[in-house]
Amino acid sequence: MRLSLRARLTLTYGVLFLVAGVLLLGVTYVLFEQQLSRGNTRFLATHTGPGTTGQTPRDGDQIMAETRRLFEEERGELHDAAITSLLTQGSIALLAVGAAAVGFGWLIAGRILTPLHRVTDTARRIAGSPAADRGLHERIALRGPRDEVKELADTFDTMLERLDRSFDGQRRFVANASHELRTPLTLGRALVEMAMHRESASPDVRRLGETLLQINARHERLITGLLLLARSENEITTRAPVDVADIVTHVASQTAPEAKEAGITMETETAEAVTTGDALLLERVVQNLLENGLRHNTASGWVRISCRPRNDDVVLDVTNSGPAIPPYEVPALFEPFRRLDTDRVVTAKGAGLGLSIVQAIIQAHGGTIAAAPRPAGGLHMTITLPRTPADAEPRSPRADREAVGRMR
Repeated sequence: MRLSLRARLTLTYGVLFLVAGVLLLGVTYVLFEQQLSRGNTRFLATHTGPGTTGQTPRDGDQIMAETRRLFEEERGELHDAAITSLLTQGSIALLAVGAAAVGFGWLIAGRILTPLHRVTDTARRIAGSPAADRGLHERIALRGPRDEVKELADTFDTMLERLDRSFDGQRRFVANASHELRTPLTLGRALVEMAMHRESASPDVRRLGETLLQINARHERLITGLLLLARSENEITTRAPVDVADIVTHVASQTAPEAKEAGITMETETAEAVTTGDALLLERVVQNLLENGLRHNTASGWVRISCRPRNDDVVLDVTNSGPAIPPYEVPALFEPFRRLDTDRVVTAKGAGLGLSIVQAIIQAHGGTIAAAPRPAGGLHMTITLPRTPADAEPRSPRADREAVGRMR
């Protein structure tokens, strides 16, 4: 078991205090012995030395011997009592004061390490944010004397500020570039459509126009995906209760014609599952997952989607048949512009951002997403979102779409 820094500091304080106390007892014992020996010598010189008058030499020798015996007895008793008091009571006092010193050392070590705990807590909150750049706006802002801990906190704040500016500039660049690219693509599509629908347009021109429109549509989907990805990686500021079952039912009804045309069977199973978030973004999640299941499927395949509450979570499952997917390829599916080898063509229906957008939106809502390949082929996606209490009134995604339409 590895001791914490606070425990190690406290243990160090306690050991140093005990060592100092034992040394102090030893020095006191040596000084006591020296002082007692000097007192004995002076006493004997004063009371048993030559010059005792009125006594014969024989009587003087007897008195001196008796005096020495009595003095030695008294000295032994005094020495034993002093040693007992010094060692026994001194040791007890040393242990009591040592325990108090360990307690004070624990408090002092905690007080000294409080700024470090603050730095650690801030770093842990940032590291635990749903996205890598989600908590970079937070600062430690440690106040106090200009010591080593204060310099560490200020350096950490400077690093966070630079990273925050870098990520924010990257998001603004993606959003601005996507907005700027939409205008020429819209203009190019209009010009191609005008050229195709002219009466004098030849069949070759019409076929070329159809190809150009397909490429243009793919580029538009790519730019729309970049915009949505940039938006979903930001913090969700407007949250409201949303019933995922309503979203699944709505998106499944919209996707049903495409599934019928492709000969794919779609099955839905819903139960009331209320979470808190942005209804439009969550609708995009379900739409991207269903489109992914339809596009990467086999003839006469199937797609199943279900949502249900589970303890404190809302679980959304999307399973589809399809070609076999190697397990090592699954993590790459969530990276932007990453597809399987069979999907890397210019005229592919997707832009390579579908699952990246899904992952970014789910993480922005504080949820998790996991994917696992099916042994028979296809993919099983499991999304977990925080569940909202049952007394919260869910918001319809249709109301959000109507509100967006009025804003436009």
